[in-house]
Amino acid sequence: MGKVISISNHKGGVGKTTSAINIGAGLNKLGKKVLLIDLDPQANLTQSLGLIDQRRTIYGALKGDYALEPIEILKGFDIVPSTLDLSGAEIELSSEPGREYILKELIENVRSDYDFIIIDSPPSLGLLTINSFTAADEIIIPLQAQFLAMQGLTKLVEVVEKIKSRLNKSLKVGGVFITQYDGRKVLNRDVVESINQHFKSEVFTTKIRDNIALAEAPAQGLDIFRYNAKSNGAEDYMELSREILKRK
Repeated sequence: MGKVISISNHKGGVGKTTSAINIGAGLNKLGKKVLLIDLDPQANLTQSLGLIDQRRTIYGALKGDYALEPIEILKGFDIVPSTLDLSGAEIELSSEPGREYILKELIENVRSDYDFIIIDSPPSLGLLTINSFTAADEIIIPLQAQFLAMQGLTKLVEVVEKIKSRLNKSLKVGGVFITQYDGRKVLNRDVVESINQHFKSEVFTTKIRDNIALAEAPAQGLDIFRYNAKSNGAEDYMELSREILKRK
């Protein structure tokens, strides 16, 4: 059965979608079959892989109109796209019985087809994120190497604990990793030290360096490995993917 990972941080701009794409692509390059699920109504992951106006999306699947219908990006690397319509899903699904388990039930039907299923969660702590956490085996949190990075994390950890006690007893925080890192900046180094003290062994050794190629790749509809395989971004996400495999 595939491992389900939710990439989550309700603070925007931390590289959540970039990380979901490139961890998925990295694991695929390491020989794993990977499914990405874009659960963010902004549909940035979908657009970043060059998919526009898809007929079958996560929105229709959550509403029960059809099962998950993954689209192949590369061999062994699939995506369930999102749509802006998903922004209305929280209200539409709020009266559904067992509404917290809808995504989990959808994933169970395809779970055995993949080694990893990676969910790009919305930057909020609403019903969609609760669905993501209920479906996941673990949550991986991207954190900026900035002063305010840890503000708000307390709330995220509280939500994880509530989901664990009420809806998904096997849920755990699988790790925290640093994004947009510049080792020349004293502030970045100080923040990393603080994060290491707080999260200890949960922090991945790999740091994602600040890298322009990571910002350019989505404009071409590509992951970092197809866009610039020799960039720092490709090197870092490959190393992070290897770390994730070691922790499996």
